[in-house]
Amino acid sequence: MSVNFEIKAQPRAASGTGASRRLRRSGQVPAIVYGGHQEPEMISVGHNELLKHLEHEAFYSHVLDLEVDGRSVKVVLKDLQRHPAKPFIQHVDFMRITQGEKLRMMVPLHFLNEERCKGVKMGGQVSRNINEIEIICLPRDLPEFITVDMGDLDMGQIIHLSEIQLPEGVSLAHAPDPDEPVVMIYGPRGGDDATESEEDES
Repeated sequence: MSVNFEIKAQPRAASGTGASRRLRRSGQVPAIVYGGHQEPEMISVGHNELLKHLEHEAFYSHVLDLEVDGRSVKVVLKDLQRHPAKPFIQHVDFMRITQGEKLRMMVPLHFLNEERCKGVKMGGQVSRNINEIEIICLPRDLPEFITVDMGDLDMGQIIHLSEIQLPEGVSLAHAPDPDEPVVMIYGPRGGDDATESEEDES
């Protein structure tokens, strides 16, 4: 983990729609911290500070340092509610972590050698079906992303969910279909139509 994220937060006592609305008008985002065998704690974080952090992809799958009233807590981001029409964050959920306990997290996929893979060089098109996966690991093993190497992917070939190479200490969370396609190379558009036209003419 090459990046450290520090978030300053303040405890909040009031709850409810009215209190949350007042917080947002003052530039704060209502949030909650739960887990870690402790009671949930209501907090607020600065909206502008949060937006800056959210510009980094790693923020979504990283152990964060949350400072609440002088106390530092290790957390991960578990839920984020955005305004449906405006660029505002409505609410944030953080989960405390315990170093010896595994956690479930969604982690983005980074596709390597996409432009240089065999199928693309032959004129094929890339079709991504999954851009993130749910994993289980200890906090110390949490990756910022997982790579999918497409270098040897040929025309018509598929990389399935069960074929993704996971880092040591990381396992795939239960999935309905481990053979679900993650990415594939399909033939250039119009290729089938051209073939059919030639057959019709003959």
